[in-house]
Amino acid sequence: MNILGIETSCDDTGISIIKCKAKNEKRKAIFEVLSNIVSSQTKIHAQYGGVYPMLAKREHEKNLPIVYKTVLKKSFGQKNPQLDLIAVTNGPGLEPCLWQGINFAKKLSKQLKIPAIPVNHIEAHIFANFISKAKNEKRKAKMFPAIALIVSGGHTQLILIKKFGKYKILGETLDDAAGECFDKTARVLGLSYPGGPAIEACASKAKNRGPSSVGLPRPMINQKNYNFSFSGLKTAVLYHYQSQSPKIQKSPEYVRAMAHEIQNAAIDVFLAKTFKAAQEYRVKSIILGGGVTANSQLRKRFKQQAKKSKIKLFVPDKKYSTDNAVMVAITGYFNWLKTKEKIPKSIEAKANLRLK
Repeated sequence: MNILGIETSCDDTGISIIKCKAKNEKRKAIFEVLSNIVSSQTKIHAQYGGVYPMLAKREHEKNLPIVYKTVLKKSFGQKNPQLDLIAVTNGPGLEPCLWQGINFAKKLSKQLKIPAIPVNHIEAHIFANFISKAKNEKRKAKMFPAIALIVSGGHTQLILIKKFGKYKILGETLDDAAGECFDKTARVLGLSYPGGPAIEACASKAKNRGPSSVGLPRPMINQKNYNFSFSGLKTAVLYHYQSQSPKIQKSPEYVRAMAHEIQNAAIDVFLAKTFKAAQEYRVKSIILGGGVTANSQLRKRFKQQAKKSKIKLFVPDKKYSTDNAVMVAITGYFNWLKTKEKIPKSIEAKANLRLK
């Protein structure tokens, strides 16, 4: 079974084709990535310091046919392409961008006479952990219940997973998502966009890798709930920066120390909330997903804490942590297993789509 995945929830135009081999539909499914292309708009939006939705929509409209043609060639060469299913992100995300992917999927579905199925972007980040590994049902059973931490430019959620398809959101951001906070604080420090990778690179050059003298807050770290808030961290960075002399503000040592502390502040909160939830709900594993989880220091500290806590940790390959269409295609396959007798007749963009 060949599945076409389409991802346009934000500013990356992603299309992939995967081959699913399964003797039994529900067991020993092995996925082979035939092609995967992500056309980034980062350079276009860098001048705005964030994603400009209508500009992103225009770029998706231009890029989708080009990327589709390329993945077909990479997957099948000169042979006639054989596709069996289309999976497309329908939310959450920027609605103008989501509609571009959905309309493209609908058009292909009609032309190729194959079904199209909607995919929740957050659920796809969870399934990103199983792209490079063949998993059978026995292995999956040992994972649950699990806690998933999904952290990206637009989302920060802590999710209890009883089994695939059965979710409960324990907590989420009350204001800025972590990735958005990184973008804004990076701009304050004069670093490039996107902020996450820029802060990580700058932090790695800090002379003092231990506790920082800057002393930024760890928002909501001691509260009993599982919600997050990063607007306070953003504000603290701005005030600390403004309180310095122009000479210090331009000092590489100061900027590196701030980047190091911003990164540590966010990771400290992620660790505290996630492992607290893991203990309370007595889960068997922790699953990470989303672009922010590509951060090397975050991965290192989660691995250390997981080993100390004797709990399994699942982390996707870095190239699949950020938005991509492979995770959409794989999630589409499992959605198809659940609903193939009731394939939705229509797909609509849902900017605030929630996991249930």
